[in-house]
Amino acid sequence: MISENQNREGTPVAASGTSYVLRFGDAEAIVASVGASLRSFRVAGRDLVVPYGEDEVRPGYRGATLAPWPNRVVDGEYEVAGTRYRLALTEPERHHALHGLVAWLDFEPVVAAADHVTLGATIVAQTAYPWTVRIETTYRLGADGLTQTVRATNESADAAPFGTGPHPYLVAGSAPLDEWTLELPAARVLEVTPDRLSPVGLADVADVAEFDFREPRTLGPVEIDHAFTALSRAEDGIAAVRVTDPSGTGVAISWDAACPWVQVHTADLPGGPAQPGHRAGLAVEPMTCAPDAFNAARYDYDAGLILIEPAATVEASWRISAI
Repeated sequence: MISENQNREGTPVAASGTSYVLRFGDAEAIVASVGASLRSFRVAGRDLVVPYGEDEVRPGYRGATLAPWPNRVVDGEYEVAGTRYRLALTEPERHHALHGLVAWLDFEPVVAAADHVTLGATIVAQTAYPWTVRIETTYRLGADGLTQTVRATNESADAAPFGTGPHPYLVAGSAPLDEWTLELPAARVLEVTPDRLSPVGLADVADVAEFDFREPRTLGPVEIDHAFTALSRAEDGIAAVRVTDPSGTGVAISWDAACPWVQVHTADLPGGPAQPGHRAGLAVEPMTCAPDAFNAARYDYDAGLILIEPAATVEASWRISAI
């Protein structure tokens, strides 16, 4: 009899699933099959994201691919075409459904090569989300960094609500996070309730000075777990967040118009400094939609909810690179 912790050949299965090691020049990325998660990314021996071990259950959503929604669905409830649905409350302490349905699926390989891998999984139609959506994601390592692309195809007869994004915790260097400098080209921040982080409304960062990082400045003790929008972009439409260490090293994440939102989180954990992972990295999560976009009709701003038509495919991508 095969153990639950073994594959069919009898080899023990690592807690993170199957690891795919990508290499290009002095860069190495490791992608874990559980959640199609970025387990580590190093350039010239320096971590650009907070890593975790091969036989370690992924800490929370560190590095995971998020779909068919990123962030939260408030109270786990939403309505599509007059029908209300209720999702499992995967963030029970705040009474929300958090980060979609694929973060703990074991993705299967579609293509595997020295510098890229494509993994796939299918969201099967279920009571709380009655659409079948095929998710394929490609990680490609090159001279410009590590690019992840997510493609979602609706295999159902009706339009499927959808959103996606990644969940990397960026590492600028060896200094504490409080000493890192953040450049975040966003003019608006989504204010949230302090207890449940439920969306309230958009505010100009000029009026909420602690969240205004349009000009690079040191993070200091600020605690951020907010979504930002109204992003300044380069002429080619690319938006980028940059985090740098006092030593001069750093990391950037960039993305195109497919993601009009970005969630930033200073990784403040309930246990404070005594809890492993507390403020160990800066989560920067480009998103195709806002928090609680499945309830877009509640809000007076464009939450960015995508409705994928039957047989249609949508795509989004982002890139992590060394500074």
